[in-house]
Parts: sequence; C-alpha cells; structure tokens
Amino acid sequence: MPLTERLHAAFAHTHATQLPHDTSPRHLAGPGDARHVTHGLAAAGWARTSDPLSPEIVLRSPDHRYTMQFDPQSATGAWWRLTAEPAGPEPGWYAEFGELVPAEILSRFTDALVLPVPDESPVDPFQILGREGWVIESSSTAHSLDAMCHVRRPTEAGRWTWEASWRVDTCSPGHGTPMGPSIWHAVLPDAVPAHLIGAFITALADPEPLQRGMYERLGHHSAVHVRSQVRPEQVVDDHASRLRTLQARARLARRQQGAPVTSPAPSRRAPRR
Repeated sequence: MPLTERLHAAFAHTHATQLPHDTSPRHLAGPGDARHVTHGLAAAGWARTSDPLSPEIVLRSPDHRYTMQFDPQSATGAWWRLTAEPAGPEPGWYAEFGELVPAEILSRFTDALVLPVPDESPVDPFQILGREGWVIESSSTAHSLDAMCHVRRPTEAGRWTWEASWRVDTCSPGHGTPMGPSIWHAVLPDAVPAHLIGAFITALADPEPLQRGMYERLGHHSAVHVRSQVRPEQVVDDHASRLRTLQARARLARRQQGAPVTSPAPSRRAPRR
C-alpha cells in the first residue's frame, strides 16, 4: 500500500477543512484520525493484505512477522489488534487497543515498532508517569490526576494469566467505585519489548494536547476542547514530515540489516481475540 499523492491529498483535505482544537487530557481526546497509524506503517513499508473494499484493514510488515488489524466492526471493542509471530529467541505476542484509543498515542507505539531499537536502556514506565504528575498507587498500579485512566503493570502473581500484561483502562467516573464504564483499553503482554511499552506510556502521559476538529468525537464530555493556535496546515505538514522521517529511517534500517524487501505473503487472517 504505497503512500500515493492521492492518499496524502485525502488526509490534507480532511484536516485543511477542520479548525484544530487543543484537546486534553490525551486519554479523553477520542480516536482522532486512524491514518496517523496506517500511514505510518505504510511509510515503513507495510503492505495491505486485506480486501481493499472491506472496512477492515490488515497490514503486514515487510518481514511478515507483524500483522496489524483495524476492524471498526469489531464486536469486542478492540478495534486495533497487533500480532507478532515468534522470531528465533523472541517470543510471539498479541496486543489490542480499544475503539477510542487516540491514534496519536497508538502511532507512537507503532513508530517505535518499525524504527531501530534505541541503544539506551528503557526507562521504567512508572517513572515516566510519576514525572508527569500521575498518582502512583502501588508498585503495580497508577492513575491519571482525573482518576479516569488507570495503568497496571504485570505482577508476578499473574504471570500465567491475562494479568501478565500491561493494561491501560480509561473509564468514566465510577459513582463511588474506582472504575466506571469503559471508554477504551489497551492490553500489552509482558512479552512486548520494553521500549514499545515505554513509547506508548510516554505518549499517553504527555501533557501536550492533541488536535481535534470542532465536531470530532471525543472520549468523554469532560475533555477540555478549546480553539487552538495551531493552523490546519501545520497538522498536515507535521503528518507529512513524520512520514518522510519514518520512510527514510525504516529503509535505512532494512539496508543495514540486509533484509530484502519482498512482496507480502498471502493474506492469513490473525485469530480474533
């Protein structure tokens, strides 16, 4: 799925006709434009292997190890599903993200997936949350200042269960309980590389607002949504600049690894979870 001028033009048309609004906190900003994710993966060489006329999008990495599914008809609330096949000593894993996960937060995760692994050791995600003022409840749980986004790290007690995963739950107020109705969730098993977890948590905790159009869907009515000083052209230009950077760095990484750029394997749907 090459990023053609038509695809760039379609993104530009969408955002050139919107008045950007600073929207915060990020976990309540709503889904935004899914093309932040899909365009980023396409720029890194991922190919679409699904029916082009289907609302479901399936993208496969050049080495065929990773598969990203975007299914807006999912009955489970997990619209995004990422599957990693085992590779040598590295185990396989499966991660999922709910319908209203902000695309910009998810794209930080997928950008980190397609770019070279940084040399420095990853920072403990709870240190990242603490620096941004989140409440660290215990060694395994933390929540945002509005108590609507909860992060849980894997625990030794849950090592053989679903609890052996990082989990992010954004919920409406619970009427006296810590967590009410779900807004969106993310489940990242312990097998996910640490730098990917760090990228997702860093983007989640970033205090900078996300840009949303005046009438775009938000995650919750309590989100702050005010007219931005950012111009529509800046949103488009920032997107294009990010894609150029991803494309160049991903190509360089493949050349350095000596990985051939091959045609995508025949589509093989990842199992639904």
